[in-house]
Amino acid sequence: MWFKQDDKRTDKRIKGDDKERLAEEYLLSKGFTLIQRNFLCKTGEIDLIMQDQEYLVFIEVRYRENKDFGGALASITAGKQRKLRRTAEYFLLQNFGNTPPACRFDVIAIEGKNELEWIKNAF
Repeated sequence: MWFKQDDKRTDKRIKGDDKERLAEEYLLSKGFTLIQRNFLCKTGEIDLIMQDQEYLVFIEVRYRENKDFGGALASITAGKQRKLRRTAEYFLLQNFGNTPPACRFDVIAIEGKNELEWIKNAF
């Protein structure tokens, strides 16, 4: 075979990982602390979970090469928001039980040549 059998990362996944690292570096430079990358459970995935002072922040990173079809921000539909909330609820229950910390959802939208927009408390 011309590829390694255990290498299942597609070009799209590799690019997505690169954009998530870019977002992570940006937020670290703003004073955030990384808690977890790519939290995954049966309800979905959260790209980054970070601490921003007293807030636990669930961060969705979206990348689009251009603004055709609405761009990165438009790709976060109501259904995607519900899925992120359910996944965050699972993370909180698993890690904090009945005493969750103050939380919020932020979005890092990246378009084109790494034009980054940070939406704090996006939904």
